[in-house]
Amino acid sequence: MEPITAPIPAGQFIGRALADAGIRLAFTVPGESFLPLLDGVAAAGIRVVATRHEGGAGFMATAVGALTGRPAAVLATRAVGATNLAIGLHAAYSDSAPLIALVGQVDRSFRGREAFQEVDLAGTVGRLCRWTAEVRDAASLPAMLDEGLRKAMNGRPGPVLLALPADLLDEGVPPDHGHVAAGPVLGPPRAPSPDPATVRRILHLLLDAERPVILAGAGVLRSRSTADLVKLAETIEVPVVAGWRRPDVFPNDHALYLGMSGYFAAPTVRERLLEADAILVLGSRLDEVTSYSYAVPASGTRWAHVDLEPLGPRGGLVGPTVALAGDVRTFVREARRLLGGAALEARSLERRRQANAMGFGLPAAIAASLVAPGRPVVALAGDGGFAMTMAEIETAVREGAHPVAIVMDNERYQTIRDHQDRRGLSPIATDLGPVNFVGVAEALGARAVRIEDDEAFEPALREALSSRHMTVLHLPIDRRWVSVDRLAGQEPAAPEAVVTSVLEPGFASEPEPFAAPVEAPEAEPATAWSIPAEAAAEPSVDDGASTEAAPAAALPEAAEAIALDATAAHDQPAWPEPGDAAEPGEPEPPVPPEPPEPPEVPAVPAVAGPAPAESPVDEADRAAAADLAEAPDEAEREAPPAT
Repeated sequence: MEPITAPIPAGQFIGRALADAGIRLAFTVPGESFLPLLDGVAAAGIRVVATRHEGGAGFMATAVGALTGRPAAVLATRAVGATNLAIGLHAAYSDSAPLIALVGQVDRSFRGREAFQEVDLAGTVGRLCRWTAEVRDAASLPAMLDEGLRKAMNGRPGPVLLALPADLLDEGVPPDHGHVAAGPVLGPPRAPSPDPATVRRILHLLLDAERPVILAGAGVLRSRSTADLVKLAETIEVPVVAGWRRPDVFPNDHALYLGMSGYFAAPTVRERLLEADAILVLGSRLDEVTSYSYAVPASGTRWAHVDLEPLGPRGGLVGPTVALAGDVRTFVREARRLLGGAALEARSLERRRQANAMGFGLPAAIAASLVAPGRPVVALAGDGGFAMTMAEIETAVREGAHPVAIVMDNERYQTIRDHQDRRGLSPIATDLGPVNFVGVAEALGARAVRIEDDEAFEPALREALSSRHMTVLHLPIDRRWVSVDRLAGQEPAAPEAVVTSVLEPGFASEPEPFAAPVEAPEAEPATAWSIPAEAAAEPSVDDGASTEAAPAAALPEAAEAIALDATAAHDQPAWPEPGDAAEPGEPEPPVPPEPPEPPEVPAVPAVAGPAPAESPVDEADRAAAADLAEAPDEAEREAPPAT
């Protein structure tokens, strides 16, 4: 921002500061408490997207932060708008996604007098953020805005909230307040080189152990370091466990991959983590599910933590033996450099050789389509979660976004029903009524198709991916199927027997993975979503959040689909641009067998209305996404050096 030589209204100042900091998108449900801010943001060239609910606005802003590495802004009003926004702030914090929340507040002269929709914003919803403040006067605005922008990106990224009194936004900001958070500050932070001595300590911790494990989380994905992690694991011959909902952190067909921790994991994953005598935690926060209710690391286990903000001692958890604050990629590359120099002796290596939130999917997919309008985007959702934010279909149509939403519908909150069944409780409040998702989508201006059988799925998906319109594919699911490989009441199959699916499971609340099973039904349906006549006669009863109950079919080879988890797309890595090469050394994804020639399916006509326009999102956003997706510059995988 150019130095201010004359006072300008605070609303315009904020808009200019956000634009200069590199923010290109703002999501909102407008309110009278921040109308001058809306004018200022739009005047600064930032694209303002009106959503149908503040929760959807928060989800969209979270997705932009996760995809580009730079924050989007979300604007909301006083108590009602801010509390609706809370779910998006929580999602951004959980996923370490940068986000700038600007919330209108009552006039300063009314504060503390139970004014209309008054609440202590900083002390309530602001506590869901990394940093929050309420501006009291225009003179302090530049410094507070600068601090908020920096807090969103420095260290572990996350959401920040600034409360802005309505009467402040027309007040003039005094001149000569200097610059506010220049654009480079909001790019992905440049990671410093890690201390080689600390890296050596971590390597020795693993190499001197007899049962070491690497537990890898979202930090690996964000730093695009999967290929480097594969090389490191191969060099030191240490197996890798993926954090919960991070199955793509390591090639699943690799000999050193042990599986994903948490709900629905194979029992051997928990056993291996508990038996480990050394654990390296890479870019994971060791949340409740990943750590099996904080049982991992086990008491007495030596462990190291590499993270932008490493954990310290906390209730029930002894602090790490070695902590390194830094980017995962820089650590892994330094570790490989040290190993390549034969700088370590592994005393036990030879012995070892023997040895967050329903409703997220659709808004996140809309945001992804706005950021990268030329890329196919697919949202996966259960009927319960999709219904929570399906009003945002109209937002997608109006804004020219064209994701494909796959809605798996068994008319039930299946995950919660799983809890009830496993505990022998009555199925109270988990059965839902039927929703005509095709009719809803068409009424909101989108294309929509109801899929009645397995054979119709692939041609319908191909048609949807080639369309330039928002499309909903409604998949009625036989409610007896809990996942692609399991009927209700059955224990999960052994890892080698699990049917591979392109659908990543996503849950709002998950059943206990080790609860006693209930009796399985006598008959098994022929397919995952063809409902037999006898089942159709029963009262309809899905899973708002479960995305596992789906066909075990691969996406078409020609489709470059981006799958966003129905409850935590917040976890996905940045996307490579079309034509990008795979990371050197990273295994190529398996190629599915050539599908049979699909039956002739009539094309579904596009909904009448103006054709979606190309998104005017600034090129900087697409460049930011491409920067995060940049492959390592190594030409080929190196042979594992001798240790």
